[in-house]
Amino acid sequence: MKKKSRIYVAGHNGLVGSAIVKNLLSKGYTNLILKNHAELDLTNQNNVKVFFEKEQPEYVILAAAKVGGIIANNTYRADFIYQNMMIQNNVIHHSYLSGVKKLLFLGSTCIYPKDAQQPMSENCLLTSELEYTNEPYAIAKISGIKMCESYNLQYNTNFISVMPTNLYGPNDNFNLEKSHVLPALIRKIHLGRCLEENNWKAIRVDLNKNPIEGIDGSASNETCLSLLNKYGVRKGEIEIWGSGNPKREFLWSEDMADACVFLIENIDFKNTYSSKINVKNTHINIGTGIDISIKELAMKIKKCIGYKSCFNFNISKPDGTMKKITNVSKLHKLGWEHTVSLEMGIQKMYDWYLNK
Repeated sequence: MKKKSRIYVAGHNGLVGSAIVKNLLSKGYTNLILKNHAELDLTNQNNVKVFFEKEQPEYVILAAAKVGGIIANNTYRADFIYQNMMIQNNVIHHSYLSGVKKLLFLGSTCIYPKDAQQPMSENCLLTSELEYTNEPYAIAKISGIKMCESYNLQYNTNFISVMPTNLYGPNDNFNLEKSHVLPALIRKIHLGRCLEENNWKAIRVDLNKNPIEGIDGSASNETCLSLLNKYGVRKGEIEIWGSGNPKREFLWSEDMADACVFLIENIDFKNTYSSKINVKNTHINIGTGIDISIKELAMKIKKCIGYKSCFNFNISKPDGTMKKITNVSKLHKLGWEHTVSLEMGIQKMYDWYLNK
């Protein structure tokens, strides 16, 4: 890519998209095309068609998606499969029609079977059934991978797919109704510490920044306590769904962004597979190759925040897949490795949350 290449980053306000924009700007790219949802609804085929005809991007980074944690994935199943498939179908197809030089499609490691061999290599794809709780989202992302592969093989496009592990970082979602596990734990443990210290000023500041179910810091103490209790935040105790034993891998979002920019700058579709007879599993895992149990993660966040009370692991709630760790040997061979440790990332994340 040239520094003045027209680069469209879809989903630039999100966790990954905002980090990608920051990375591109830091490297001197000056011609970024950015549209928020109000300006461009990517689920609307005609709007996407008009956008590509007008803007003519040379490169596309498709980071836009409907995302959420285990509760959201299992509750809004139709929304997750419909919206994600519409977004990627429209953007990928019109990237082809408008002659985009290269597209980077972002998926998720939830594409892999629930009983996939650990660590999960790219070759695990479609070898057995998916985890039920996030099946619609996973199917949508698998279709995106296959769409990129198929367009490359039929139309000679240069579309590559990357599958990041669990991400966290600036601009993450701290909505306790829909957030992923790490930002949810940071917020719940922060609020738990505030309750320990009877720091109602900090609780109200938190609720004003991120209201829960429409309730902000202007509510009464009793209303706030009832609301926090519903989400497992009580004085002297934080409730965490599941046993705490499932193990997950976490990657700092700005590391993920650096990997994406590295790949779109240096790697083409032809570099993503070895067999020319049966081209498949061309996607690239992006992660650390290091996992940690949810219980251990909670203890690291507890130490960072200075929370003193206990955790209550609610075993009546689902654990999801017990172990998920990526095999990142393909990524390492292509020339990229992560730099931010989990401990460093948690501290950076908490500092960002307090000061955003």
